[in-house]
Amino acid sequence: MEKQRIIFHIDVNNAFLSWTAVLLLKQGYKEDIRTIPAIIGGDETKRRGIVLAKSPVAKKYGIVTAETIYNARRKCPNLQVFPASYSWYRKCSHDLMEYLSQYTPILEQFSIDECFLDFTGTSFLYKDYMEVAKTIQKDVKEKFGFTVNIGIASNKLCAKMASDFEKPDKIHTLFPDEIEAKMWPLPIGDLFMVGKQTKEKLEQLGIHTIGALANTSQSFLQKYFKNQAVSLWEAARGIDYSKVLSTREKNKCISVSETLQYDYTDASKLKKILFYQAEDVGRNLRLKKMYTKSIAITYKNNLFKSYSHQMTLLNPTNVTQEIYRVACLLFDESWKEDPIRNIGIRLSDLTTTVQEQVSFFEEVKEEKVNKVQEVIDQITKKYGRESLVPASYKEEVRERHEKLKE
Repeated sequence: MEKQRIIFHIDVNNAFLSWTAVLLLKQGYKEDIRTIPAIIGGDETKRRGIVLAKSPVAKKYGIVTAETIYNARRKCPNLQVFPASYSWYRKCSHDLMEYLSQYTPILEQFSIDECFLDFTGTSFLYKDYMEVAKTIQKDVKEKFGFTVNIGIASNKLCAKMASDFEKPDKIHTLFPDEIEAKMWPLPIGDLFMVGKQTKEKLEQLGIHTIGALANTSQSFLQKYFKNQAVSLWEAARGIDYSKVLSTREKNKCISVSETLQYDYTDASKLKKILFYQAEDVGRNLRLKKMYTKSIAITYKNNLFKSYSHQMTLLNPTNVTQEIYRVACLLFDESWKEDPIRNIGIRLSDLTTTVQEQVSFFEEVKEEKVNKVQEVIDQITKKYGRESLVPASYKEEVRERHEKLKE
């Protein structure tokens, strides 16, 4: 019998504001800014300065993340604004991950302020995982001066959902027998993998809760969401097979990401960047004579919050067009229409062989695709990557090429 997985998701409560509060108290500041109307913000002298994080008191005034500081001050005239300190945030993040890694070596940092821990198979060390979570919660508060939420489940998706249930400083579980009671009543937009576009489409179909999605037939969903249907249906039922990838395992991936010059909000521009990245990782795969079985798209938004979405393929591939097609599909499914500052593609579950059985006709088609891809690689190697691109990207290529020459 297969042992049940035990996954923790640990998320720092209001990280930027909490970490700034800790720093100020260390420096002798007399007030804990978590208890007053306070925000972490950009340069207030510029109209573009925005709210990066807000205290619970500031939230009561209706101040929301990502609005301008100018608007926030109109809501709360006595609002106190503090600058972000990213070097300090990186230190806080590093110290937290260092502490957590003593519990299990299988730790995956998901963003600067959250991570997954895989405790599967550690029952000989830990008799009660709820007690482990309470110890972590207590230690973090005493050692570092901030609080965390902890979600405990049998997979990453449910652990992530559980840690978001109620904040701050809480521990929640979401095991298979709890999904119907705890997760299904939630609005559909709360499902981890559902972006704004997908949420609106589901609501137009009369699907307003996670439970409603879970109880919708896959055949019905397939009419409207095609390849996304199965992953949506599985997520609503708390089904997730993705691994917690430790640093060592992540090194087995091939990935590329790009930090953008400004916040991108145009889907077509973001997809153009994905095209170049698909070219890069695809070429890298083919040079290594490898194939990928899992493709993921990763984001960092203007608030430095990371998120990602991945798909496991029926047949491994190393073809650029296929990687790009899947990346665009993942983008359409997951982008929350927030301003993006960094975007990337990650390929994992790499293999040197295509093990899946295909029909004779698919073999012929695959052989033709591979020959075309080989010719494309030879042309781009000889004449540069700008020599063969989709017609719609020609202007973008020219602009990028000119920038590189500057």
